[in-house]
Amino acid sequence: MLQNLLRYRCSHVLLAALSLITTGVASAAVCPGADAAALSWLDKMSRSVRQVSYNGVVTLQRGDDMQVMQISHSVGEGTISERLTELTGQGAQVERADHPLDCIHPGHRLLRLGADLQAGRCGIAQYYRFSVTDGERVAGRMAVRIRIEPRDMYRFGYVMQLDGETALLLKAETIGRGEKILEKFQFANLSYSGQILDGTEVNLVHEAQHPLPPAAVPTASDGNKWGVGWVPRGFISTDIPVGGGGRRTYTDGLAVFSVFLEELGQEIRPGEGVVHRGSTLSYTRGMRFTGQSVLVTVIGEVPVNTARMVADSVDWTP
Repeated sequence: MLQNLLRYRCSHVLLAALSLITTGVASAAVCPGADAAALSWLDKMSRSVRQVSYNGVVTLQRGDDMQVMQISHSVGEGTISERLTELTGQGAQVERADHPLDCIHPGHRLLRLGADLQAGRCGIAQYYRFSVTDGERVAGRMAVRIRIEPRDMYRFGYVMQLDGETALLLKAETIGRGEKILEKFQFANLSYSGQILDGTEVNLVHEAQHPLPPAAVPTASDGNKWGVGWVPRGFISTDIPVGGGGRRTYTDGLAVFSVFLEELGQEIRPGEGVVHRGSTLSYTRGMRFTGQSVLVTVIGEVPVNTARMVADSVDWTP
């Protein structure tokens, strides 16, 4: 959810919103249950990453575990720079410098529904129901509340609070079965400025990489062919593996999961393991293909039955 924390300047956004609302109303018969106003806000949220600079402190709660982080996001001339610093726990820091503004990731593209609606396609509205109401005050900003309910059993629901002026994601809850809140993120304070704040004392610094697909590093499985035979409708691949590749990543615009395959040098009993952390699941399965033992792992923001079905569909040729 943290990757969605980014917003808009109102003049350009208003024109886009009016256009999207008009096409949304016109396509109501094609996409029943698609709330045009809610989809307009999602469109704005997806664009804010390249339009708004800000600094703030956020909290992330997963069950009884609470993390506090400082976020700085700066939009410059043609690039974006970010810094995320843990203020609790291990004190890790992630930095991303000079990310190109014209690089639009697949998840953001899926939330931009204008072209889909104009062409009579529902896009993400095929897989979720959306509604919009007045929100609450978060970090001193009045918000718009977007409720997102899955249309199937393969994904979670969400409740999002967006800044009423910039569409910045101020608060988000991931909702599981029985309306259980699996994870909650929100800003504690927020200021709109372009300065990247100096981080506090940290123990680990990670510089986020953004390689082009041809520059990806081959893995141990590159000489072999493997693939994922099934993912829920609406999920698309976000990467282009080199050779066989050891990872496949998919998103539907809101949820993301990755599938990893690791060859094992020893026998492994067939079986599975599951670890939950908030809305993030790690599912592992020992499998055998033509006598070779492999470990398949699904990590992401999906229910366990979804991860199990994805793992079941993996096919591998030594």
